[in-house]
Amino acid sequence: MDRKKTIFIIEDDPSINHGIELTLGEEYDFYSFFSLGKVEHVEKADLIILDLNLPDGNGLDYLRKLRKTSQVPVLILTANDTEIDEVTGLKLGADDYVTKPFSLMALRLRVQKLLGRGKQESVYERNGLYLDFDNLIFKKNGQEMELSKTEIRLLKYLVENSGVTLSREKLIDYVWQNQQYVDENALSVSVKRLRDKIENKGEKLIHTAYGIGYVFKWEE
Repeated sequence: MDRKKTIFIIEDDPSINHGIELTLGEEYDFYSFFSLGKVEHVEKADLIILDLNLPDGNGLDYLRKLRKTSQVPVLILTANDTEIDEVTGLKLGADDYVTKPFSLMALRLRVQKLLGRGKQESVYERNGLYLDFDNLIFKKNGQEMELSKTEIRLLKYLVENSGVTLSREKLIDYVWQNQQYVDENALSVSVKRLRDKIENKGEKLIHTAYGIGYVFKWEE
């Protein structure tokens, strides 16, 4: 039996902590911290839910320090709904960003996605797009597409995180992980090539989050 995933909640409002624990349920283990100074043994965490405004410091400063030693997924939870705070948080390495007030059920879905639950299977099929990542078969409207290794890695990461905005830094790290230097224009070029191959005329699947990165989603 797989062990329970462990979630650290760093939030100074006890009612929010309690609400999160009740909503996410018994499938997770929780550690609640009401200030930054109390946080310890972060290596045990599979996910950190982090408030930005805490009694003894700023969550962004904590995130900046954390990313020097750990890549644990971080979901920022804050009343700061300004675009600059969101951009800053994602650039510093946050994996998702939720503003208060928020839906607890929507938060649950985001947590499940960050912890790898409910990810796409190896075969993804929708609206004429067929992607079989295990067997490397890719089709658009029944016609096979030729994708480079870079394009496959990029597309797989975007599809697995469908609906989640991924920073440029995170995408570059994932796609070109073994290379010491990557031209910052390489990601933009790869995204354009992917768009040309997988999107029909007038269709938008890979969306640009200006100043942040990209998100894969269907426009309803």
